[in-house]
Amino acid sequence: MAKPLGPTGEFFKRRDEWRKHPMLGNQLRHATPGLGIGLVAFGIYLIGEAAYNKFYAPSSSDSHSH
Repeated sequence: MAKPLGPTGEFFKRRDEWRKHPMLGNQLRHATPGLGIGLVAFGIYLIGEAAYNKFYAPSSSDSHSH
């Protein structure tokens, strides 16, 4: 068993309890709830657009501009 903390240890133990508060544990994740899903969806969109442009984009010789 751990030895008793004494008055000084109790003082610092109480002062550090805020660090274990659930609101402080994972702030960024809770502040931006859809950011991860949004970034994944945007990445899939960019990959799909790049693949579409590679396969279906008109070549420079087929250009109709004069």
